[in-house]
Amino acid sequence: MPNLLAGKVALVTGAARGIGAAIAKRLAVDGALVALTFSASPDQAHAVVGSIEGSGGKALAIQADAANAESTRAAVALTVKTFGALDILVNNAGIVAVAPIDQFPYEDFEKMIAINIKGMFVATQEAVRHMRDGGRIIHIGSCNSDRVPFQGGSVYALTKAAVVGFTRALARDLGHRAITVNNVQPGPTDTDMNPAQGPSAAGTVQHVALRRYAKPQEVANFVAYLAGPEASFITGASLLVDGGYAA
Repeated sequence: MPNLLAGKVALVTGAARGIGAAIAKRLAVDGALVALTFSASPDQAHAVVGSIEGSGGKALAIQADAANAESTRAAVALTVKTFGALDILVNNAGIVAVAPIDQFPYEDFEKMIAINIKGMFVATQEAVRHMRDGGRIIHIGSCNSDRVPFQGGSVYALTKAAVVGFTRALARDLGHRAITVNNVQPGPTDTDMNPAQGPSAAGTVQHVALRRYAKPQEVANFVAYLAGPEASFITGASLLVDGGYAA
């Protein structure tokens, strides 16, 4: 059903590549005006914009470090200034580091907290100040908040479990404005950061019931559904798109 998001304005954080890029493109296909942030991949971000505009959509790439509060707030403000409104926020920006807890570098811990939790909070807080009633907030969490069948993932799981609690409580806070809040939890997905042919893929795929990695587009499809009018009664939910990884 084309143009379900016609007239809507979306901001997708960390969308220069991978899942974020797929989400930005899919929201544009559905008719949304799309702003996307990037930190250190300008060529890839502008390629996403070019792809969207080449298909007749409108998009804007904004350089913003998710770990920097002022940069994130400025990205929200520029989105609203450029497109005149904000209806959809997709908190996709995130990083992962894996190591045994007794060897985990404190600097990596601080960076994951800064991006995976603080960055999500700042983007959400600022977006809510501008978002029209009936809007959508969609966090990109991880199936590892439910299941971690490998060693060294405790800190990453900590950050993604925080997203689950934030989603539930925020849905209560914003329900009176008909703003829904949901958490999409992908399983192993074929991206530059976690390629389906990477060194750990053979072991990882054994935990997936469908015995394969997801394509970024498969995650984006579900995000688009949650962003659309047909998902208006879904809120406060953490929803797996993991091929049975957590089954």
